[in-house]
Amino acid sequence: EFLLLGFSYNDNLQDLRFTIFLLIYFMILIGNSLIVLITVVDPSLHSPMYFFLRNLSFLEICYTSVTLPKMLVAFLTEDGRISFLGCAAQLYFLVSVGSTESLLLTAMAYDRYVAICDPLHYPRIMNGGLCVRLVVGSWVAVAPVQVGQTYQVFTLTFCASHNLHHFFCDIPPLLQLVCADTFWNQVTLHTVVMLFAVFPFALIVFSYTQIVRAMLKMPSALGRRKAFATCSSHLVVVTLFYSSVTVVYFKQWSRDSADTDRYLALFYTVVTPMVNPVIYSLRNREVRIALQRLLCRK
Repeated sequence: EFLLLGFSYNDNLQDLRFTIFLLIYFMILIGNSLIVLITVVDPSLHSPMYFFLRNLSFLEICYTSVTLPKMLVAFLTEDGRISFLGCAAQLYFLVSVGSTESLLLTAMAYDRYVAICDPLHYPRIMNGGLCVRLVVGSWVAVAPVQVGQTYQVFTLTFCASHNLHHFFCDIPPLLQLVCADTFWNQVTLHTVVMLFAVFPFALIVFSYTQIVRAMLKMPSALGRRKAFATCSSHLVVVTLFYSSVTVVYFKQWSRDSADTDRYLALFYTVVTPMVNPVIYSLRNREVRIALQRLLCRK
């Protein structure tokens, strides 16, 4: 088994931490579930953009549920232990859902690119079949890669100390406990990050470069504002997600920087899923109107 030492479990702050993270977990569940609900029941939100948003909100629920429940149990029991198999399962689902989210954000950027740069052909290109294939492909593409990466990590020989200086099981802190050369594991890790983070991010940047060029050619200032409004929420989410993920996985993990790195990891696994519903509801007029209609009916 491993001992998660992201927090100290023998101080007087356990009840406060438990309350804070329980409230955060409820906010994530309620906020993202509302996004899923209104994009299903409201006919005005039955479009590719909101189909992807619905799947993103579902992913955020899954993403947080991989780590937060275990943290809440640790606060209650004052025991940060996690079994070997439990750690392997947590790692697999964490990296799988995170990689899927990265690909889904890329699909959302492509949707905005087609909507703004080729609006006349948008209904034909972004049809229901393509949207489903993009979402299913995002899930399927990561599964074999992350199974292999998880297997590679957990077949290594770990040292006598199983104290994991992190909030959850993640690859960089786990490799710190290995009593063997981890060069190929580092190569695999950076290759996977390139494949599922850097390359998708490059596609997103390319999509928005084309979007900006198309917006600058619009004769109407109102048209430019509307185009920007449909992209701004996605841009904020992309910035929050990729900035912290890239720093954590491309920086060399060391004990000196472990505190900074694990709090960055907590940021993209807890804070980002919590603020996503707020970003999309406050900056999206159609979502706000749909939510008001739902509340009025209730």
